[in-house]
Amino acid sequence: MYGQLHPTVAVSAPGKVLLAGGYLVLDRKYTGLVFGLSARINVVAGAIRTSQGVQVNEIVVESPQFLEAQWRYGYHQASEGGGIKVTQLQVGSKITSNSFVETTLSYALTYIAAHSAGASISAARLVILADNDYYSQSRDGAHGSTGRFAKFAVPLSGANKTGLGSSAALVTALTAALLSHYLPRDAFDASMPAGRRTLHNLAQAAHCAAQGKVGSGFDVAAAVYGSCMYRRFSPTVLARLPEPGAPGFSQRLVAVVDGDGDGGSSRGDSWDVEVEGDDLHMPPGVALRMCDVDCGSQTVGMVKKVLAWRAGDDARAAAQLWDDLQDRNEALASALRDGQADQLPGALDAVRERIRDMGRRSGVPVEPEAQTELLDALGAVEGVYGGVVPGAGGYDALALLMRDDADTVARVEARLAAWTKEKGSRVRLLDVKGEAEGVRLESMDVYRGWLE
Repeated sequence: MYGQLHPTVAVSAPGKVLLAGGYLVLDRKYTGLVFGLSARINVVAGAIRTSQGVQVNEIVVESPQFLEAQWRYGYHQASEGGGIKVTQLQVGSKITSNSFVETTLSYALTYIAAHSAGASISAARLVILADNDYYSQSRDGAHGSTGRFAKFAVPLSGANKTGLGSSAALVTALTAALLSHYLPRDAFDASMPAGRRTLHNLAQAAHCAAQGKVGSGFDVAAAVYGSCMYRRFSPTVLARLPEPGAPGFSQRLVAVVDGDGDGGSSRGDSWDVEVEGDDLHMPPGVALRMCDVDCGSQTVGMVKKVLAWRAGDDARAAAQLWDDLQDRNEALASALRDGQADQLPGALDAVRERIRDMGRRSGVPVEPEAQTELLDALGAVEGVYGGVVPGAGGYDALALLMRDDADTVARVEARLAAWTKEKGSRVRLLDVKGEAEGVRLESMDVYRGWLE
C-alpha cells in the first residue's frame, strides 16, 4: 500500500557561482555573494515497475547521458536506530562507486523512514540529467544531443566539469526528489519555506558527509534558495553526526535537520546559517555569464595555502585585507540590488584589486596573471561591465557582468575567439546565465526520450 502512493516527480537544482566572497565565506564573520545559474541538475524519481507479485528491494540510479552510469543499491533498516543502511550492488562485472549518490541515499532515506510512521520504503528508480554547460566537452565531445542534455561517449569519470557546482546541485536535487517521491505533500513541499528549510539542512548534512568535511555550504544554499548573500553555519552543527548505520544515527540526523540541535549531546547546536536573497538580482538589462577557460585548478590546495597565510605571521594584515574585501563585496551587492549598472565597473575593479593583494601576499594564484590579462581584455569590450575569477580563483572559469543583448554576446565571443587563437588556450562563453531561482519541481515533458 505504501509503495503505491508515491508519484513520479521531477526536481531540478541550479549550479552556482560565488561572485564575491571567495575564502571569506569560510568564516562566519563574513559573507559570500552567490548567484544561482540557469544550468541545472535534474532528477526524476519514480517507482520501479515489476510484474504482478514480484517484489524488488533496491534503488536504481542512472545517468543515461554517460557510459556505464548506473548504480544499484540494496537498503535495510540498521539496528539500534542506525537508520537506513545502503549497500551498493554489482552491475555487470564491476562496481563503480559514487559517494555523493550513496551518501545522499543513506541520509535522505533515513530521514524519510523516520517520518513515515514505520512504513517500509518501496523500490525506486532515479534518473539524473545534467544541463550541457556542466561539462567542457558538451560542444565537441558529445553526440546525439537532445536539447538541454548531451549524450556523451565517455563514462562520468571521464567528463571534464566546468566548475558550476554539480555535486551540490546533484545532492540537493536528489534529496528533493526522494523527499517529494516518498513523503506526502503536507509533510514535504519543496516550494514552501518549511520544505526548503528541511531540504537545505538535509542536503547540507549529506553533502558535507560525502565530501568528507564540513564545508562552508554556500553551494548547497544556492542550489536550494538560488541567488543570495550567504553566511555559513557553524561547523559544530554537523560535526558530531555518526556514520549512517551507526547506533543513534537516525535520531541524531532528524534532530539536526529539524533544527533541534545534535540530538542528545550536552550542548545542542541549532542552525545559525543566514541566507538573504529576496532582493538580490541582476539589474535590468544586465546578465551574469560564465567563461569556461578549460584549464582547471587544485582548489583544495589553494584554500589550504591561503588559510595558512592568514593564520601565520601576517595575521593582522590578513585580517585588515579580509575586512576591506568584505566592504568591497557588500558595495558590489548593493550596486546589484539597487540596479546601478553604472556602478558595476568600479565595484568589480575594487574587488579584484584586493583579490590580487590576497594572491600576492599568500603566494597563491587567486587571480593569476593570465586571468588578469583576459579579464582586462574582456572589460575593454563594449557592453562588458567587468568580471572576476569566482570562488577560490585559479584558472578554470571567469564570471562576467555584461549587457544582456545579442550584439554584446557577439563582441565577447569574437574577442574570446581571437584570444584562443593568440594564446593557444581554449576559452569559450557558456550558454549559462545567472538565475535567481533555486530548487523547483519540473514538468515531466522536459525529460521526454530519457526515461525509457
